[in-house]
Amino acid sequence: MTRVGSAGSSDSDGAAATVVMTLDVRDGAEQEYRRWQARTNDAARERPGFEAVELYPPASMESHSWIVVFRFSTLALLRGWLESPARRRLVEEGDRLLDRPATQEILTGRPPERDVVTAVVSHVVRRGHEREFETWQEKVRRVQERSPGFLGYELFRPVPGVQEHWVALFRYDSMRHLEEWLDSAARERLLADGRRHFAGFDVRTVGSSFSGWFRFGDGADGAPPPNWKQAMMVLLALYPTVMVLNVTVGRLLTDLGLARYAVLFVGNVLSVSALTWLLMPLVNRLFAGWLRSGPRRSPRRDALGALVALGCYGAFLVLFARTVG
Repeated sequence: MTRVGSAGSSDSDGAAATVVMTLDVRDGAEQEYRRWQARTNDAARERPGFEAVELYPPASMESHSWIVVFRFSTLALLRGWLESPARRRLVEEGDRLLDRPATQEILTGRPPERDVVTAVVSHVVRRGHEREFETWQEKVRRVQERSPGFLGYELFRPVPGVQEHWVALFRYDSMRHLEEWLDSAARERLLADGRRHFAGFDVRTVGSSFSGWFRFGDGADGAPPPNWKQAMMVLLALYPTVMVLNVTVGRLLTDLGLARYAVLFVGNVLSVSALTWLLMPLVNRLFAGWLRSGPRRSPRRDALGALVALGCYGAFLVLFARTVG
């Protein structure tokens, strides 16, 4: 998907809109920031057109950048929230918690239906180079769409009175494929070729490969848990599901003469369905306190939850060793 939009146009004022904000929180101010962000989220919920808010903690111990995504039903309603006196007061109050002023990019259109990983790249385009920059972005798109895992691309022009940056948004099916593109030699060559058209750029990533299975509401603690926790929980639900299906449905279909590849397909359909609508919601409830990215999170708590998950793995191994051999 390729799209060049101008969110400042009258036609797009009625389109669904998303603002992606990056906030560099001062070291030691994380807990106070979470409380402030929760109040900001509550204030946004009271605005007409509010649809959702997502919070993404820093991706590493070295980073202090938090990403917040607000979704509104129209651009006009989003701009009304951004320019409202209530939000301005909150911004003034929260400035002391940040190392530098927050940045934001506004995107129009609905988010993708499926769970993907998205990169938001903000460019400061040199004056008079706008047309050349668009031509260069089209060249980037043609190369990028041949990269593994690529799902879509959109380019957004500046929003008059709200932001002055050009924003490129591209989606991949996994974080691994996105990182491969970001680190690729092809992208480095393209950046070298296009640097004469822009003074700088900033890259942010939103989403995770399992985040659709891990939702805890829209508050400050509503962000998906770290990838390693997600992977442990998926394995906890997936292993017994696959084992039970293999010794029940799998054996039955094999006895009926169904080809092995078809048996595997049916098993995959059933296991994914069971995980999405039954087992992952159950795991979320049982391990909610460990999975949430809340203020009670600590290395000791993380280690204890991981040990419980490992104990469950061991119990399943013993159970299946005694029952199916």
